[in-house]
Amino acid sequence: MAEEEPKKVETETPSEPPPPAPEPAEASVPVDVAEEKSVIPPPAAEEKPAEPTELAVVEKPAESTEEKNTEGSVNRDTVLARVATEKRISLIKAWEESEKSKAENKAHKKLSSIAAWENSKKAAFEAELKKIEEQLEKQKAEYVEKMKNKMALLHKEAEEKKAIVEAKRGEDLLKAEEAAAKYRATGTTPKKILGCF
Repeated sequence: MAEEEPKKVETETPSEPPPPAPEPAEASVPVDVAEEKSVIPPPAAEEKPAEPTELAVVEKPAESTEEKNTEGSVNRDTVLARVATEKRISLIKAWEESEKSKAENKAHKKLSSIAAWENSKKAAFEAELKKIEEQLEKQKAEYVEKMKNKMALLHKEAEEKKAIVEAKRGEDLLKAEEAAAKYRATGTTPKKILGCF
C-alpha cells in the first residue's frame, strides 16, 4: 500500500493546482509533513509524536490526505465504474453473439429441414409422375393394340365384302354369258337392254 500511495500522489500532483500561499508558520509545517508522509512510506511507530499539540497538527495533514484519498477514491470509483461498464458491455456483447449464433443455427436447422422436406416431396411427385406416365404408356399401348385389332377386323370385313362382291360379279357374269348363249341359241333379243331404261 505504501507503494501505491506515492504513485497516486505523483499522478495527482501535476493535475492539482499549486498549494495556496503559506498561512502561519505552524500551518505550513504540517502540509510539508503530510506531503512527506504521502511520498515517503509511513515511519515506524517510534517516530509518532506523543504530545497532544502535535496530534492536532497531525489531524490537519490527515484531513489533507483524506482529501487526496477521496480524490483517489473518486478516481478509483470512476475506474471501477468504467471496468464494471466494460465488463457489462462485454457480457452483453457475448450474450448477443450467443443469441445470434443460436438464431443462425436455428434458422440453418429449419432451412435444412425445409430443404429435406422439399426434396422428399419432389421425389414423391416425380415417382407419382413416373407411375402416371407408365400407366399412360400402358393405356396407350392397350389403345394402340385395340386400334390395330379394329383395323385388322375392318380389313377382314372389307376383304369379306370384296370377296362377296367378286363372287356376285362372277355370278352375274356367268348369268350374262348363259343368257347371251340362250339368246344366241334361240335367236331372240333381250327385252331389257339397259337396266335404267
